[in-house]
Amino acid sequence: MTSPGITDDPELLNHLQRVLESLSHNPYPHVPNPEKCNKRASVALVLRVRPNYHHWPSVPRLDKSPPTTIAQFFEQDWVRHGDPEAVFIKRAARKGDRWTSHVALPGGKRDPEDEDDKAVAVRETVEEIGLDLNSENALYIGNLPERVVRSSMGIVPLMVLCPHVFLWTQPDLPPLLLQPTEVASTHWVPLRVMLSPSSWTYEYVDASDRFANQGGVFVRSILRSILGKMEFSAIRLLPSESLYSSSTSEFFSPGTSTTQASGRSIFSRWWNGGEVHPADKTNPLLLWGLTLGVFADFLAQLPPHNAVQLWSYPTFTSPDVRMAINLLTHSLKRRNEANLQSPGVSQIAVDSETQAIATEDSINNQVTPAAKGKNDSRPYAVGVMLEGYYDLVRQGVWIAASVRAITTAVLIFKLVRRFRWSGA
Repeated sequence: MTSPGITDDPELLNHLQRVLESLSHNPYPHVPNPEKCNKRASVALVLRVRPNYHHWPSVPRLDKSPPTTIAQFFEQDWVRHGDPEAVFIKRAARKGDRWTSHVALPGGKRDPEDEDDKAVAVRETVEEIGLDLNSENALYIGNLPERVVRSSMGIVPLMVLCPHVFLWTQPDLPPLLLQPTEVASTHWVPLRVMLSPSSWTYEYVDASDRFANQGGVFVRSILRSILGKMEFSAIRLLPSESLYSSSTSEFFSPGTSTTQASGRSIFSRWWNGGEVHPADKTNPLLLWGLTLGVFADFLAQLPPHNAVQLWSYPTFTSPDVRMAINLLTHSLKRRNEANLQSPGVSQIAVDSETQAIATEDSINNQVTPAAKGKNDSRPYAVGVMLEGYYDLVRQGVWIAASVRAITTAVLIFKLVRRFRWSGA
């Protein structure tokens, strides 16, 4: 598929070059695993420049070596007139996977045989989409802020996530090979699409299971009726190029079948918190949650530097729950936003279905001795904006639920009393 016409944006390319050079020379510090959390994972943010039709590169000479530096890459005419893009995957639909069918970056968990966190990103990228980042055509740029990923509304640490940035230096790519059990599709998306305010939207997620680990379907259904959906900031992706794995249900989506879903299956899907219509290729690609958090760490370094202004705090669609959360978090938001203006804070603010937070040491501008460069003591705003927020969200949810329960009990009592009085 093809996106609207590619436009030259030399200023974006100039800024991109400066950002990549800064990341190359100023690594973010290593984040150690929290106590009782041994898992680490890495993702690869792979960038390329798509050539403009009117500035297509000439046939490369066999004796010409690929660029070995960022400066050499951006000196090329086809690059100066091209359109920078990033690749995303859509994860295959898998039962029991908390990130099933999500838009993500290539990556996965670290194995004992992996040399370091960067090696994980390289290995997972070739395994998932068949792109070899050890190739001479790929430049390793550097890392983005590592973070502790927490579930259960910020209570339980799951892993440390380590993002790494790579640049593909050729105008074309080798054929990608998608691992069908892991990846449903790949999508190259222009950076200018994601920098546009018109691309920002919301994703709505059933979050009842986060508040009711016990109690089964009935308790979750009651909570779902109280909470509504949980609302997260998201970016609507408009790819310039997509590739689908034809051996997955994502390609031959049940949603394209002429057979109508039965009422029982529709009700069952709703009762269990699923969507009435299964996701397919016609639905919008939404970048949100943890992957938005990772990507925003990179995106916010490019003009117009408006990630904080476009971002909104996670909340719920139910009006009374939203009001309770707003009242409880009003002072905290003002205090955190004031802290965000402190010198040395990276102007990045994102949200996640899991809470991705800066470590306590980075919040206090303390780093490991091995860190170096100007990024070694710069906390990122996700660790500032969401500091203490989810604790108050949990309180707001239970306050709203309690108010509803009390109100319902009072109404039932009055109705029963009136019925008995009229019967007498």
